[in-house]
Amino acid sequence: MSRKAYPETPDGRYFVSKGKLWRKTDPSLSDQERRAAIKALMQARRAGQVAQTEAEHIRAHSDVDAAKRRLGERGPVWWADGARDETGQHPANSSYAAWWSGLEAAARARGEGEPSDR
Repeated sequence: MSRKAYPETPDGRYFVSKGKLWRKTDPSLSDQERRAAIKALMQARRAGQVAQTEAEHIRAHSDVDAAKRRLGERGPVWWADGARDETGQHPANSSYAAWWSGLEAAARARGEGEPSDR
């Protein structure tokens, strides 16, 4: 299932998967910046899969975190209206509760599935 199949909040800040809000990539990133960060993220994930020592695992984890921060998916929020970060919350327990309850059952079911790349 592609990420686009997951419910996205009306403000475009999050998508819902595995019953949680996941912060989306900063839309103000240039295509070049976004592609470079995604490439770094994929390289770091591959490094983590083949890591043989604890030091290699730690380095890969650190590189994944750095790439996700570059993408705006972790760290300071990329929006400027003062709204807090709600990553990791179930949408029913967040400021998106009314939106979540108004979704069709099929859309909510897609949001309860596994994230494609988290």
